[in-house]
This record gives sequence, C-alpha cells and structure tokens, in this order.
Amino acid sequence: MKRSTDRILTTHVGSLIRPAALQEFLRAKQAAKPYDQAAHNDCLKDAVSAVVQQQAEVGIDVVSDGEFGKSISWSQYVLERLNGFERRAIKPGANPFTRGVDRERFAEFYAELDAREGISTTVEAVCVGPIAYTGQAELQRDIDNFKSALKGVNVEEAFLPVAAPASVIPDRKNEYYKSAEELIRAIGAAMRTEYRMIIDAGFVLQLDDARAAVSYDRMVPPGSFADYRKWLALQVEVLNEAIAGLPADRIRYHVCWGSWPGPHTTDVPLKDIVDLILGMKVGAYVIEGANPRHEHEWRVWESAKLPPDRVLIPGLISHATNVVEHPELVAERIVRLARLVGRENLLAGTDCGFAQGPFHRRVHPSIMWAKLDALVKGARLASTELWG
Repeated sequence: MKRSTDRILTTHVGSLIRPAALQEFLRAKQAAKPYDQAAHNDCLKDAVSAVVQQQAEVGIDVVSDGEFGKSISWSQYVLERLNGFERRAIKPGANPFTRGVDRERFAEFYAELDAREGISTTVEAVCVGPIAYTGQAELQRDIDNFKSALKGVNVEEAFLPVAAPASVIPDRKNEYYKSAEELIRAIGAAMRTEYRMIIDAGFVLQLDDARAAVSYDRMVPPGSFADYRKWLALQVEVLNEAIAGLPADRIRYHVCWGSWPGPHTTDVPLKDIVDLILGMKVGAYVIEGANPRHEHEWRVWESAKLPPDRVLIPGLISHATNVVEHPELVAERIVRLARLVGRENLLAGTDCGFAQGPFHRRVHPSIMWAKLDALVKGARLASTELWG
C-alpha cells in the first residue's frame, strides 16, 4: 500500500452516508417488500460512482466505495454472505446489544438514547449448521461497481472494508459447533474467501474489528482482564490464520471502541492491548484517536514501537460529532505522531465510518464532507511542516 513519501496521504475508515435514493431500496429489502432489483443495481452503481468522485474532489487520496453495497450493517451484512446462520427475533429484555458496563453506569442516559434512536439490531443470528462463504456474486458486484467508479478519477489507491472474524455477526449464538472457539475458527476460514477476492481484485483489504476492543466492556466484569486478553489473543490468531499467505502490505486492520454516542468510560485503554493489535500480521493499523476519550493515547507510541514494515493510520477527525475540526488541529495531531513513528509511516484517517449501517449516521452529510475537507487541509499543513 502507498506510504507518505513526500506528503501526508489521507484516507478514512470506509463507510460513508448513503444517499436517500439508495436507502429507499435498502428499506424495502430489509422489510422483505418487493422492489425493482434492476433499478436497485443501477442506483447502487450510480451512487458508488458519485461517492468516489466526491472523495476525489475533496482530496482524499485512498478512497473506498462507501460500503454502499452492504444492505445491513458493517458487520451484520455477512449474514447475506455466509450460510449456516438462522435469524430470530430477540425476545423483549434479552437484546445483547444493550449490555455493557457503560450502559449500567449511565442507565438513565441510555434509556433516553434508546427511546430517541431505537435499537439498531432487533434480530439475533444463531449458527445452526456448517459455515461456508456464499457471497461471491454480491462481492463481485461491489468490486465491479468500484472498479467502474474509479475510472477517470485521480486518487492514489482504493480499499474495500469488510469485517474481521471477531466482528462477523456480533453477539452470534452457537447451536452447531462444539465450542465458541470452533465457531470463530470456522468463521475465519470462511471469510478468507472474501479477503482473497478483494486483494485479487487489486484493492487494499481493510479488516474492520470494533469487537476486538468493545468486547472488554461486555466481558469485564464479570470476567477478568486476563479473561479478556485470552479471548483477544485467540481473535488475533484466527485473523492471522484467515489472511495467512495473503500479502500483508495489502491489508489494513481497523480497531475502534464502537460508534455509539455514549460516555465510553469503560473502554479498554489502548496501552493495554496495543501489543496484541501489533500482533496482527497486516501492513497498516487504523486506530481511533480523535475523540476526547482516546485522543490522549497518541502517547502510547512513545513506548510502543511500530514495526518498520507497518503503517499507522490514526483517527484525526471524529465521525461522532457535528463540530468540524479545524485544519490546524488536524495538522497538530499529525505532526506529533509523525515525530514518533516517522512521517513516511503515517497516513491521516478518521475514527470510524460516518454511516453505522445503511440508515444510522452521526453527522449530517454536508458536515461529513466538511470534516473530510478539514482532514485534507490539515494534512497539507502538516506536510509543509514535516517536509518544508
């Protein structure tokens, strides 16, 4: 993948806000209502073309397809690409997506939030048979749309983001495999097909893995930190098995602390898991770092050593607030990290995706583009300071 050889390159996490016309098709699909499949395909192709053009126009160097082809969420989309799972309605009061220490500590806040925004996931996925990848046709459609959109635009590189094994269908239940470990290994083996197809198509592969960090809030307590570390170590092993033999320098790994608009007081500190993150055999690490709960963690890189063949892509703007960061602040964040890891080992990125699935967003679309513009301008200011 491209490095910042003579200036700081810019990118983002991948998911961008879907246009209203595309959302209409996705609402019909999710509600199991009839819709014009050919018209949906045309709308999707046009939407991908437009969003790639917009990224190029604002000055983003390493672009995505906006994840527009995913009709559920960034992680639940895999339900349409793996067999072996059955979807069931979640019983009242049993939704696993409403668990967590942060939710217990701020119960009144979360009650208001859920009443206002609703719970995005209302069905649970249960593994009832052997897992195998069946999404080749849908993924090939996304690949073809992206390749078509990239014709005639001036960008440095392109990537497709998909779920890492640990984040595939979060809070899944197991009624088929002998253990949770056997289940996650089966998921990793199946997802290898998706990973290889993306790289074989000539794109950079990004593995999204919010669950790697978020699971701490779900596990501790009642479990111990040691229990969580053991679980995370297994996820690292499974991911490395899933990408074994694939070119590491074509793979990015994204970890964040979830995108819900809450306090996040019980997030696991980056310093406590950075060694395991660096154990991922990938070429770049895309790590949240702009929000006020985690911005201070740039200092982790004063002691944690980025391997010489790796790239750091820190979040320098937030996807979760409508306040647009000043380019000078973005530049300040870039420069202090560049002085720790080396300017050539740094790309400017975002905390997370701007769209949390087809319909959920944290900022207005116009503000999303203003933030990306601030990222680009900040990178230019930093480049002047770092290269002269």
